[in-house]
Amino acid sequence: MTKHPVYTIGHGTRTIEEFIELLKQFDIQYLIDVRSIPYSKYNPQFIARKLADTLKDNNIIYLFMGEALGGRPANSKFYDEKGKVNYDLLAESEAFRNGIKRIETAYEKNIKVAIMCSESKPSECHRSKLIGKVLNEMNVNVQHIDENGELQSQKEIGN
Repeated sequence: MTKHPVYTIGHGTRTIEEFIELLKQFDIQYLIDVRSIPYSKYNPQFIARKLADTLKDNNIIYLFMGEALGGRPANSKFYDEKGKVNYDLLAESEAFRNGIKRIETAYEKNIKVAIMCSESKPSECHRSKLIGKVLNEMNVNVQHIDENGELQSQKEIGN
């Protein structure tokens, strides 16, 4: 049996209706929020609590995993002298490895999940630069729902 890919999506400036429609289009069962801070000043419909309620109304389960898989960790040891996150160092952390293991388990069980962040362009987000890269190295099929609602494979992005 062919496994479903692990999808990723960024909310960007989408309306909540557009966002939900994309999730339904790909039959997403679980949305995994990997924002370090699950809040949006400009798009309050994507504040974690509101988003979780909206997803529940649409039969999609919300799971916050920003502490483990977020691109802006709280611990300063993951930043270089210029304040940029060192993704290689972050990928070695126990919390990150445990988060990746949970996604790998969902993939092995053929559960349709989407990893969500705020950046709509996958090539500019840690969804591809960190999470997708690591999953791809584990032979997990990662498909990014881009800013146009089209799919891009991790291999196409090549981060």
